[in-house]
Amino acid sequence: MNIKLMKKVTGILLISVLACSSLMAQDRNAVIAAFNEGAKLTKTDVPGAIKAFENTITIADQVGESAADLKQKAAGALPGLYMRAAQAAISEKKPAQEIMKAAKTAVTKADQYGTQTHKENASKIMVQAYNTLANNYFSQNDYANAVLTFDSLLAINPGYVNAIYNKSLVQIKQNDAAGFEATIDSYIEKVKTANDTAKVKQASTLALEFFRGAGSQANQADKLDEALANLDKAAKYGDDKDLFYYYADVYNKKKDYDKGIEYAQKGLALETGAAEAQAKFHYQLAVAQSGKGQNADACASFKKAMYGPFAEASKAQSKNLKCQ
Repeated sequence: MNIKLMKKVTGILLISVLACSSLMAQDRNAVIAAFNEGAKLTKTDVPGAIKAFENTITIADQVGESAADLKQKAAGALPGLYMRAAQAAISEKKPAQEIMKAAKTAVTKADQYGTQTHKENASKIMVQAYNTLANNYFSQNDYANAVLTFDSLLAINPGYVNAIYNKSLVQIKQNDAAGFEATIDSYIEKVKTANDTAKVKQASTLALEFFRGAGSQANQADKLDEALANLDKAAKYGDDKDLFYYYADVYNKKKDYDKGIEYAQKGLALETGAAEAQAKFHYQLAVAQSGKGQNADACASFKKAMYGPFAEASKAQSKNLKCQ
C-alpha cells in the first residue's frame, strides 16, 4: 500500500473513531439526563421518578458498558420508590385492586433490583395491602372474597395474628362453624405462645358466645343433640352462667334430670345478681326436681323463680304440683 493510500485510510479510521466517541458521549449524556430527571423528582413526584429511572435503565442497556454505572444507580433507587408508591396507595385509600397492583409491583421490583431487606419490606407492604383488601371485602359483605384474601395474606405471613382473628369474624358472618372453630383455635394457640393473655381471653369469649348461641338456636328448634354438641364446643373455651342455663334446659328436655340439676346449680353459683336474675336457674332446677319426683324441693324452687318471664310458668307449675 502506498503512503498516500495509507494516509487516506488512517484519516478515515480516525474520523470513524472520533464519530463513534462522539456518539457514545451523546448516548451517555441521554442516560445522564434521564437519571438526573429521576433524581430531581424523587422527593416530589414518585411516579415521575420511577418513570425516569426505568427510562435510564432502558437507555443504558442500549448504550452498553459506558452507562453501566448509571444503570446500577437507577436500579438501586427503584425498589424504594416502588415501595413508596404502594404505601401511598394504601395511605390514600385508593381502590383495593389499585393497592394490590402497586404492592405486587413493589415485590417484583424488590426481587428484580433490590436486596433481601428490600424484598422483606416489600412483602410487608403486600401483607398490608391484602389486609386492606380483605377488610374492604368484609365491609362490603363480600365474605367469600374476604376469606380468600385473608388466606392469601396468611400464605405470605402465617404469623399475622390479626388476619387470623379477622378471618374468624368473617366466618361468624358466614355461619361457618367448622371453619370458625379451626381458625379461632389456631389464633388462640398463637397468642398463647406469645403469652398474650388479653387476646386469649378475647378470642375465648368470642368462641364461647358463638357456640353457645348456636346451642341456644338448636335448643329452640328442639334439635337437642345438636344443641348439646354446640354447648360442648362452647365449654372448651371457658365457663359461663348462660352456658350452664342452656345446658340445664336441654338436659331437662331430654329428661336427664340429674344433669339438669347439676347445671342449674352451676349457673346459680356464678350468678351474682338479685333474685330476678337468679330466677331462670331456679326454674330449671325446679323442672329437674319435679321430674325426679322431688315435689317439695320443686315447689320451693318454683317459688324462687316467680320473677319476670318465668313468673307465669312457675305459678302454673306450682299449681300443678299443688304447692302450698
